[in-house]
Amino acid sequence: MYQAIKNILAIPELKKKIVFTLLMLLACRIGAYIPVPGIDGDMAVQLFRAATGGSQNLFQLMDAFSGGAFAHMTIVALGVMPYISASIVMQVLVVLIPSLQKEIKENYEAGRKKMGKWTRLITVGLAFVWSGLFAKYALQLNAGSPGVIVEPILRVQVLGVPWLFYLLVMLTMTAGSILLMWIGEQITEKGIGNGISMIITIGILSSIPTTMGTIIKQLNLDSQETGQITFSSLIILSALFVAIIIGTILIIQGQRKVPLQYARRTVGGADPQETNAYIPLKINYAGVIPVIFASSLLMFPATIGQFLGTDSIVGKVASWVSPGSWSYVFLYVLLIIGFTYFWTATQFHPDQIASDMKKNGAFIPGIRQGKPTQDYLESTMSKITFAGAIFLAIIAILPTLIGKILHIDPSVSYFFGGTSLLILVGVVLDTTKQIESHLLMKRYDGFMKYSRLRGR
Repeated sequence: MYQAIKNILAIPELKKKIVFTLLMLLACRIGAYIPVPGIDGDMAVQLFRAATGGSQNLFQLMDAFSGGAFAHMTIVALGVMPYISASIVMQVLVVLIPSLQKEIKENYEAGRKKMGKWTRLITVGLAFVWSGLFAKYALQLNAGSPGVIVEPILRVQVLGVPWLFYLLVMLTMTAGSILLMWIGEQITEKGIGNGISMIITIGILSSIPTTMGTIIKQLNLDSQETGQITFSSLIILSALFVAIIIGTILIIQGQRKVPLQYARRTVGGADPQETNAYIPLKINYAGVIPVIFASSLLMFPATIGQFLGTDSIVGKVASWVSPGSWSYVFLYVLLIIGFTYFWTATQFHPDQIASDMKKNGAFIPGIRQGKPTQDYLESTMSKITFAGAIFLAIIAILPTLIGKILHIDPSVSYFFGGTSLLILVGVVLDTTKQIESHLLMKRYDGFMKYSRLRGR
């Protein structure tokens, strides 16, 4: 481990990227402790814990993704959810609008910039709407327990509406979401790993001390009476924790190797040179993106419903898809499978692969070049994607099922597996790969320099 860290720090460019990433993530965590002006953060988090009652629901999910910022009603309480939702909207539009899809294929850089621009604009709009609903939620908390909002701000009203409070919350939280979006893009461009995924990961990691404290408290070690969590349940959760980590690594790293052969001219009747070339088709081509997309998409209607109140029609629909319910689990599985196919279809291009193979004289044994090769790749990827999507969905919902069977606090079972752990393991693997690629490039550079010196 020490030698690996030493090798990483020995590369100035990689060291600079890592330091930049850490500083950006530190800025995210600082924002998670700055409450919106006019809100008592300490009192807000106490009311939040009492309102959730330890159950697995939407607010708890948002709090986990934002690293506690939601419960404290901070400037980054919305986290990166508006950006992720905007990204989903843009990905769907690319599929539904042929002209936009054609523009991206013809000029990828210009199309990517246009998509980035519209994604940012949609993010601002979603953040503005969500922050307004958040302000309404804060007013509901303050009505039941006065003191959450500073009284002088509420006195500034027009037609009975505290417009100054709404304005403060909406502008501040929208600015916080834009800041996180910018930080995520900067990390992706100048740092290590995917910026948005890294921000979600650092939020999940920040909840470890709270979760450990909850486990110790529920074990009830100070008394001879059985606590809410027994040692046998803890052992089962720990085994589940290890199993999900191993399963996530296997599904993300697993691949189907499609062998390749190259047409070569024979000289003097000699056999063509054998090669070990192959096309690596990943079992789960989309990684943990479907899990993030499925969670955020289910959070979108539920957020509006719970902010508007459970008595409204939207609120009743939202309670039907509330995290922890069987309907939520069913929709969650369907969305993970759907997004796995959707993301694979947008990122995997068998027609391009078949065209490149034909240009380079490569072919799959027993398959003709051109359209037959494209059809074969599509069929093979479809089959392995189905297996990967089912496995990914099982890993995602397993902790929820175990928690219901063992009657464990969902906040604990949620941490030991499911969405949080899938995202965490996936981001760590992706970041590790990027670091290894930099180390490998450094070795190649050193080798090439050494060869040039000897050549002189």
